[in-house]
Amino acid sequence: MTTPAAPRAILFDLDGTLADTAPDLAAAVNLLRSTRGLEPTAYEILRPTASAGARGMIGASFGLTPDDDGYLALRDEFFSNYEAAIAVHSRLFDGIPELLAGIEAAGLQWGVVTNKSKRFTDPLLPQIGLGHAACAISGDTAAHAKPHPAPLLEAASRLKLAPEQCWYVGDDLRDIQAGKAANMLTIACSWGYCGTTSPESWQADYLFRQPAELLALIQAALAGDALAA
Repeated sequence: MTTPAAPRAILFDLDGTLADTAPDLAAAVNLLRSTRGLEPTAYEILRPTASAGARGMIGASFGLTPDDDGYLALRDEFFSNYEAAIAVHSRLFDGIPELLAGIEAAGLQWGVVTNKSKRFTDPLLPQIGLGHAACAISGDTAAHAKPHPAPLLEAASRLKLAPEQCWYVGDDLRDIQAGKAANMLTIACSWGYCGTTSPESWQADYLFRQPAELLALIQAALAGDALAA
């Protein structure tokens, strides 16, 4: 496999890519159920939908879509539940602290581009050890959310880089679609939630099973550029 040109920055999705936030998201939706006298939805059912936020959680737990009656009221209550307990069990995936430290040691920037609303992104990041990101773009920062490229282009702009100088890493098809539309190299991470489709079908430039593989690619790309200089 050809080693790519070295990046200047690595941009990451948040839920399911940098952080395992599914436990707190699941707790928020199961609180909706318990207050209605319903049994909790099994975590194994909820976890794969975590990257889709309220839409995924409420869909899996109540069988409702945003177009259904009653969805908006459940969504607003879900948001309140989640905001009140946003970082109880959420944590960085194994290998992510070492990956970020390696990126910083290489003199590169890293940032977060998520579809999570700023209301949740801003308080969550510092609580899980990501408060020092070079940029944090939320789902309501740009005019469009992923899979539109606008959030990724906004991140590149804030870092004063061309999109081609950035790599984007995500655990959902829309992450790869957004990255390709922004003309960034794309990396799918199978350690995340991955939704209902197989990462192998997303046509990402690379597919990795653990963060250490990504760090190895970054280091190889930097070494290749150094040799070519």
